[in-house]
Amino acid sequence: MLRIFAPRQDFATFRREIDRSLESFLRPAGARGDFLPARNPREYPLVNVAEDADNVYIEALAPGLDAEKLQITVLRNQVTIAGEKVPASADVKAESYHRSERAAGRFTRTFQLPSETDEAKVAAEYRNGVLTITLPKSEGAKPRQIAVNVA
Repeated sequence: MLRIFAPRQDFATFRREIDRSLESFLRPAGARGDFLPARNPREYPLVNVAEDADNVYIEALAPGLDAEKLQITVLRNQVTIAGEKVPASADVKAESYHRSERAAGRFTRTFQLPSETDEAKVAAEYRNGVLTITLPKSEGAKPRQIAVNVA
């Protein structure tokens, strides 16, 4: 088999492998890795973050959560979502599963927002497994229209 030498691609692949190894090694016990054991976990919940002139929106795909136990914390331009996803069936013991891809456990996810928000006006809604958070921008963070005088 003929292999083409591509040093940049080979180095990038090597770097990703090293980063992945260090990430799992340096993660403290009980941290993110417990939510999806034996895997390189994706962050949970999966989110979309968008903005318009007045608000920042976070849509989090988080089915199976108890909305009463969700904790959303906002401080200036940072949002933290925390909660716990319970097992799909509490009656079935973990050792009796042949395959289990629906992970359960505590999670915490923090996001840096593109601008500061008005914490007093933040609204959150959980419907059909989707958490939607609307974060109004603070007045100082909103763009201002400047009129141009023609002389």
